[in-house]
Amino acid sequence: MFIGHYGVSFFAKTVRRDIPLWVLFVAVQLIDVFWAMFVMLGIEKMRIVPGITATNPLDLYYMPYTHSLVAVFLWSAAGFAVYRLFSRSRFASRAALLVALAVLSHWFFDLIVHRPDLPLYDDAVKVGLGFWNYPVLAFLLEAGLLFGGIFAYANSADPFYARKRTRMLTFGAVMAVGQLAIFFGPPPPSSTALGITGLTVYIAYAAASRWLEGPV
Repeated sequence: MFIGHYGVSFFAKTVRRDIPLWVLFVAVQLIDVFWAMFVMLGIEKMRIVPGITATNPLDLYYMPYTHSLVAVFLWSAAGFAVYRLFSRSRFASRAALLVALAVLSHWFFDLIVHRPDLPLYDDAVKVGLGFWNYPVLAFLLEAGLLFGGIFAYANSADPFYARKRTRMLTFGAVMAVGQLAIFFGPPPPSSTALGITGLTVYIAYAAASRWLEGPV
């Protein structure tokens, strides 16, 4: 899953306005940020195998440090600790818990779309429901989660969010086009190129969310 993760960011933002949206954007993709770096460093492994799923050519055959369920709980705990350490919020622990849950959500939404390549622990007992083999359903799921989150954000009772409705919907449309390019565009030339592209997009989306949201 890609853009669907960001729907969680928007939903979480309606629960705690004091958490910057860019922080939630990083949180929901934290697992993939480190996955991209670990792949480029050779710590985790993947192959480009055209046709392995109907929507992307990624054979994600070894990623125990980022995408095992046990590892994701540890990344979530790290997210909690880091946000709690730097937060100046009056109820910092509650906000940090929401950030941790945003990190954790990544694995459970990935479970829906991945083929059975998500390990429960280490590199063992791999699971995945395989929605990537159903392009239309997978795209509708991703877009539904993203725009559901954006509408929840924009229709919040707080006028702070309502003023940003148009810009966030436009941002969502750009993200949806990017998702279509992933599903129906050419495969990446290499795992390194994929990692660089992924990191660039994650940073760009987080930066864009910070700019679009403006001061909290």
